[in-house]
Amino acid sequence: MRSANPALNNKTFDGFDNYAEKMTLNGTVNNTAILLALVLISAMWVWGQSFETGDLSVVVISILIGSIGGLIFALFTIFFQKYAPYTAPIYALLEGLSIGGISAYYEMMFPGIVIQAVSLTFGTLFCLLAAYKSGLIKATENFKLGVVAATGAICLIYIVDLVLRFFGMSIGLIHDSGLFGILFSLFVVTIAALNLVLDFDFIEYGVESGSPKYMEWYGAFGLILTLVWLYLEILHLLAKLRG
Repeated sequence: MRSANPALNNKTFDGFDNYAEKMTLNGTVNNTAILLALVLISAMWVWGQSFETGDLSVVVISILIGSIGGLIFALFTIFFQKYAPYTAPIYALLEGLSIGGISAYYEMMFPGIVIQAVSLTFGTLFCLLAAYKSGLIKATENFKLGVVAATGAICLIYIVDLVLRFFGMSIGLIHDSGLFGILFSLFVVTIAALNLVLDFDFIEYGVESGSPKYMEWYGAFGLILTLVWLYLEILHLLAKLRG
C-alpha cells in the first residue's frame, strides 16, 4: 500500500487487531461530513467578518492562526492517531479559518472565483469517487508510485520556493499567470485530484483490515487534508486564468 498523503502512508493501518469496535466505511463518510461542516462553519465566519468590516487585517490574522494552528494539530493527529476523534475536529475548525481568509482575499480580487473553486472541488471529488467505485480508475501499484513521485516533486518545488523567499527570491514561473504558470497549476491540480483516489483506496483498506473505530476519524482527517489542498490549488489556478 502506498499514498502520497502524509496522514495515510503505507503503515497507517498496520498492526491493528483484537478491537471490539471496528472501522466502517459509513462511519468514515459520516465523520468526513462532520469535519467538512466544521471547516465550512469557521470559513464562513471569517468570510462574513471580512466583508462586513472590510478590514484586511481580519483576513491576515485568520490565515496566520488557521495555518499555524492547523499545522500543529495536523502533525499531532498524524503522530498520535488515537486522539483523532478529538484533534481532527479542532484541525478542521482551524483550517477553516485559514481557508476562509484565503478565500476572502481571492474573492476581493476576483469576484465570483470562490463559488467556482468550491464547485470544481466537489465536482472533482464526486467524479473521482464514482470512477473509483465503478472500477474505471484503479489504484494499482504503478498508479500509486506515479502519483507519489509527482506529489513529492511538487512538495520539493514548493519547499525550494519557500526557502528562496527568505532571501528575497522565488521560482517566479510557477506563480505567473502566463502559459507556464497555468500549465504548472493545472498539473498540480491534477495530481492533487489523483491523491483522492489513493485516499479512497487507503480508507477501503483500513475497513477491510479491521482497524479500530477511531481510525474512522483519522481516515476522514486524511481525506480532508487532500480536499483542502485540491481546493487551494484550484483557487490558485482560477486566479491565474482570470489574472
